[in-house]
Amino acid sequence: MLNNDILRSVRYILAANDAKIVEILKLADQSVSRADVAAWVKREEEEGFARCPDTVMAHLLDGLVYYKRGKDESRLAPPIELPVTNNLVLKKLRVAFELKEDDLHEILDAAGFPVSKPELSALFRKVGHHNYRECGDQLLRNFLKGLAQRLRPAKP
Repeated sequence: MLNNDILRSVRYILAANDAKIVEILKLADQSVSRADVAAWVKREEEEGFARCPDTVMAHLLDGLVYYKRGKDESRLAPPIELPVTNNLVLKKLRVAFELKEDDLHEILDAAGFPVSKPELSALFRKVGHHNYRECGDQLLRNFLKGLAQRLRPAKP
């Protein structure tokens, strides 16, 4: 999945503007301008579109964890993980929003994409583990959709 799509989804889930995204990135020691963020959230067919680099996405995910859960200043920040994979995005969002396994199942069910417990746990295994499974674009897209429905329910 494109980093730009993930950025747009996270931005919608948080109801954040470009300035808030810049602030979240600063929490992970990544400095970008509001103009950069504005270019990354545009659609591919729009003028001024720019691809969001993996390094920025990695810092955004770390910054999101700090934004939602707080930053422990007594500990060194872990190194950013590259390349940014769908599995990494899923893992960081799970940590940032403090989601348990049942929450993940509810989110995916609400998005119309049910996943079994073994399938879901395989997504969080280390690469190389014999039960590891790559997270597909469709699963991540549905997870982001379900998370948005959960955190930003439609108004009656």
